[in-house]
Amino acid sequence: MAEEMLLTKEGYEKIVAEHEELVTVRRKEVAERIKEAISYGDISENSEYDSAKNEQAELEERINKLENMLRKAKIIDESTMSNDRVGIGLKVRVTELESKETMEFAIVGSTEADPFKGKISNESLVGAALIGKMVDEVAEVQVPDGVVSYKVLEIWK
Repeated sequence: MAEEMLLTKEGYEKIVAEHEELVTVRRKEVAERIKEAISYGDISENSEYDSAKNEQAELEERINKLENMLRKAKIIDESTMSNDRVGIGLKVRVTELESKETMEFAIVGSTEADPFKGKISNESLVGAALIGKMVDEVAEVQVPDGVVSYKVLEIWK
């Protein structure tokens, strides 16, 4: 079986919405640009045509990628999850033991990861170390400079 792609319900809905937008709106726009470029005559030296064809190829590649994601998707239903242990679809507040800095993360599948928005992948070093931890447990992460320790303060949906 193909490798599963773990997604939260929100992440799945974003992919569905992007796919629908690309298929129903963007495809028509690009087709219209190609049609217009062809109307200019000789397409062998037509930069508008080349540009539109390149855009069409990129669009079709993205649509194909999204369709593959949707086929492989396994939706994590946060509402049925217990929040006694860190898992995908849950949020966690931790403190880095050395600096005493407190951080909040949402643990998501790799497709949805966006560290700048506090969404870390279950496959990242920190995410993988936190998975399965309970409140007051410490996750140790091996980094190039040594080991960073995070104490789990809170887990919620």
